[in-house]
Amino acid sequence: MSDEQELGITESKEYNTGEWYAEVVQKAGLANYGPEGMSGFIVTRPRAYALWERVQGFLDARFKDTGVQNAYFPLFIPESYLEREKDIVEGFDPEVAWVTQAGHDELEERLAVRPTSESIIAPYMSQWVRSHRDLPLRVNQWASVVRWEATETKPFFRTKEFLWQEGHTAHATAEAAWDETMTRLDQYESVYEDLLAIPVLRGAKPEHDKFPGANTTTTVEALMPDGKSVQGATSHDLGTSFAEAFDLTYTDEDEESQVAHTTSWGLSWRALGALIMTHSDDQGLVLPHTVAPEQVVIVPIWQADTQEKVLEYAESISEELEDAGIRVELDDRDERNPGFKFNEWELKGVPVRFEIGPNEVDDDVVTVVHRPDGETKEVAREDIAETVREEFDEVYAKLYAAAEENLEENVREADSRADILGTIGQHGGYVKAPWCGDEDCETEIKDQIAAEIVMVPLNDEEAEVHDGEDCAICGDDADETAYFAKSY
Repeated sequence: MSDEQELGITESKEYNTGEWYAEVVQKAGLANYGPEGMSGFIVTRPRAYALWERVQGFLDARFKDTGVQNAYFPLFIPESYLEREKDIVEGFDPEVAWVTQAGHDELEERLAVRPTSESIIAPYMSQWVRSHRDLPLRVNQWASVVRWEATETKPFFRTKEFLWQEGHTAHATAEAAWDETMTRLDQYESVYEDLLAIPVLRGAKPEHDKFPGANTTTTVEALMPDGKSVQGATSHDLGTSFAEAFDLTYTDEDEESQVAHTTSWGLSWRALGALIMTHSDDQGLVLPHTVAPEQVVIVPIWQADTQEKVLEYAESISEELEDAGIRVELDDRDERNPGFKFNEWELKGVPVRFEIGPNEVDDDVVTVVHRPDGETKEVAREDIAETVREEFDEVYAKLYAAAEENLEENVREADSRADILGTIGQHGGYVKAPWCGDEDCETEIKDQIAAEIVMVPLNDEEAEVHDGEDCAICGDDADETAYFAKSY
């Protein structure tokens, strides 16, 4: 097998999405599966971790701009802590991994490997808050969690251990807690739309699918090219349930004791899965410049008699881009031909390629190639750093437009059970339908076609559309709009 064949993606994104995705992840150098006997775990390679660091940096800056401080809490949570909030125990119990032994000794109390951290963070927040002057309190941690799911491993989408951030806040009023919930949802929407070039829908989870113990769980949902939805991030208004369980109270201005209102919110590396799935193609990974480890690759093309001048020209451009803060790779390997280099960097997802041969040197130009569609153009060598930023914006706009078109074309309406099942079965995507709010109606759809309600609108606008209409499934009065979809 030749090097070129080894580089290629053999599966089809359109016809064999799961296998294609796994192949892109491995051949683009993003992840490996964990050791034998550890199903559900992955090894995150430097290339993927660099993507995560871009997401982390983007979000962390916005968190800090809005009053959040980073902290770190123990990986292990005593069982007695977990049990103080009954909804957490019931909601996560099937997925909790337990530590029962340390060295040769049995532990006096089981320790949960954190599935989420409300039960370890709230008790400490209760120690830190005494007065209304201590509020709002906002902390966040970048960490990993473990949820022992029985599902098949899909790197970044479904793994037993995954990286995420989880923010936790306490407020004096319900209004302040709700404002916090929305602020974080806005920031998550921005991650997808302004960093990852993925449009999202905003909504709330139905009552039966909200975070255990929450008043409201809000979500951003991203539609993948195969018609499945990804829960991109969630922001929870927890009301006073956790504050009551962990005695998180404060003294107000009248010296009266009050229970705080809390929130929690998180985004995981599932965002990387959405990034890979949305933009990549049958040649490999596709990345926007905002997160790409290398934003530009320069491939010099020479013969023996032109090597010196071509390399000198390419090196000068590389240095200028580096000085301008652009992440650039000059691929001057002598042992690889240009075709191999093109294929390799396309597989790795570099958004812009510069091709420089003797003609470009003579004409004082650069040939620019866009990764998503192969568009090729000549640009002047002068002001190349400014020019390439314009190319970045063009590539980003192309990626976003393609994803936006996929979303807009795949939100459909239905007014009967048969329509919901038939539309999802034929097209995938989102199906909007009037819904009575009863979980049993969702179960009917889930049992038939493995689709669920991924969100309901956050406001009453769409509910008003169904005023006087019947639930598409049971025929009772419709209270709201439900978005049905298959999901990752």
